[in-house]
Amino acid sequence: MENLSIGYGRPHQDGAVLDLFTTWAHRTPDAPALIDGARTHSYAELDRLADAVADELRDRVRPGDLVGVCLGHSAALAAVTLATAKLGAVHLPLGPRPGERRLQAVAEQLRPACLVGDPALLPAGEHRTLDLDLGDTPVAVALVPGEQVQVPAGTHYAVLTSGSTGTPKAVAVGEPALGALLQWYRELAGLGPGERHSLLIGVAFDPHVMELWATLTSGAALVVAPEAVRWDSGALADWWREAGITAAILPTPLAEPLLARPWPQGLALRHLTVGGDRLRRGPGPDVTATVHNAYGPAEATVTTTVHTMAPGGDHGTGAPPIGLPIPGAVVLVTDPDGRPVPRGEAGELRIGGRGLAAGYLDPELTARRFVGVPAGVEGVDRLYRSGDRVVMRADGVLEFHGRLDDQVKVSGVRIEPAEVEAAFERDGRVHRAVVAAATSAGVTRLLAYVQTAAGSPAGGAEDLLAAVRPWLPEQAVPSAVRIVDAYPLDANGKVDRAALLALEEERAAAAPDTEDGDTPTERTVLRLCRELIGRADLGPADNFLAAGGNSLAAARLLEALEAEYGVRLRAPLVLRQPDLRAVARLVEERRPTAATTA
Repeated sequence: MENLSIGYGRPHQDGAVLDLFTTWAHRTPDAPALIDGARTHSYAELDRLADAVADELRDRVRPGDLVGVCLGHSAALAAVTLATAKLGAVHLPLGPRPGERRLQAVAEQLRPACLVGDPALLPAGEHRTLDLDLGDTPVAVALVPGEQVQVPAGTHYAVLTSGSTGTPKAVAVGEPALGALLQWYRELAGLGPGERHSLLIGVAFDPHVMELWATLTSGAALVVAPEAVRWDSGALADWWREAGITAAILPTPLAEPLLARPWPQGLALRHLTVGGDRLRRGPGPDVTATVHNAYGPAEATVTTTVHTMAPGGDHGTGAPPIGLPIPGAVVLVTDPDGRPVPRGEAGELRIGGRGLAAGYLDPELTARRFVGVPAGVEGVDRLYRSGDRVVMRADGVLEFHGRLDDQVKVSGVRIEPAEVEAAFERDGRVHRAVVAAATSAGVTRLLAYVQTAAGSPAGGAEDLLAAVRPWLPEQAVPSAVRIVDAYPLDANGKVDRAALLALEEERAAAAPDTEDGDTPTERTVLRLCRELIGRADLGPADNFLAAGGNSLAAARLLEALEAEYGVRLRAPLVLRQPDLRAVARLVEERRPTAATTA
């Protein structure tokens, strides 16, 4: 057994969740709990606010009920999250802008007891506005009729992940799993009174649960990140310095530009945890924070393994490993039949232990992905099949080698192409859709190839893209739609996605007539955007967002423009520009010298 790919984390410590927050609210009532710009809420104030929200919801939310939360980073998010726990209900974070159609699908399929969020974004129907001091955005409660899907007993929160059936999968996580995770992370990041942790991860993405709860159960202060810093690593570093952030979690695509440039000086940051995608480089010797490369699916409660890189060390030039199992976790690398393979041999990562989720809110899907344990593996009664291909080295450290299935990572979020295809096929104009992932300049983007239905009304690719946006999260919206008459097939009669992408390369090579801009700056902006969005046909009159740009592409564009011209631009300003010519003009206006090269 010693030579097999089986790894055990050290014994875990159980940790409470809500009780720990309440303890700090009584022990240090005046200490800052949440800081949002100029507004600071103490532990006692946040506790009172959560009690008030709980009182507002009590007549419509029972223990075990799902509560869909459509809020962004704010005191309102923290108060509603705490209130849900106080009621014994199940927090289902959907983010501030889940999309009208996606929200409707969640309401119809999961039937949460209610939805909480901005009344302008909630489904039509009876709303009750909460008359509480929850910040600038009004917060309302909307009832959802019907009987909700069955939720496993003891579930603390549920989170959506992309589903191959076209329907988002809801993962149910119990309090013991979350408590153990928080106990480990508080110790890892040194959280306690006087520390400041950022609240930055997208609310629909489960690591935000670790940010929020680990901080509020440690006596530390949770600091809300301004929206602009989620797009711009330069602005993020400035904000870290100004806000005195001591610990942070970043999605991999935002962390990599920071690690690729000289490390900012004057930071209080001591611990930086990175996750969500494959980290392609470790920290340089000038990085003054300890960097933790974390790996874990939502089905295993945020984090399963971690590789810690101390400041000033030589961490090599390649991709860091994903490390060793955290306390309470058990990891196996298996062959297709579920048997552990020898160390050094690649296989599928299967996960067990304390952090395993209760399952999906779909018993059939749970039975397929949460499976039995092979003989000789002790201390666990079931395993989650991650679908990730890994290798366990002789020292037990895991290296990530990609996916085994069709899932792809876009901006650090797992996407099932089938979910995107199903969203297109809801449109009566669409007969069939096939979605493929292309990678260029380190950026993965989705391309949709659509067959229109016979006799469907005329409509172009942009119309189809606009129709699908409300069904999908931002990362799942394709950067381009191609109308096709037929699909190339492989030897097994399946759609050949590789052939579709090869045609895409041919299309890019055969686009010599694309306008290249009137000035050197316009030409540079066009070149960068074509690489980042993956569209060789972009011209000066194209709009960045409408052409398929997303938050990751915008962040990398800002990095590239600063490197090229020494210009620090903010993402919201760039994204407000009507077209790429206007972006180039903005760069010219902000250049350190007014002189430009003809």
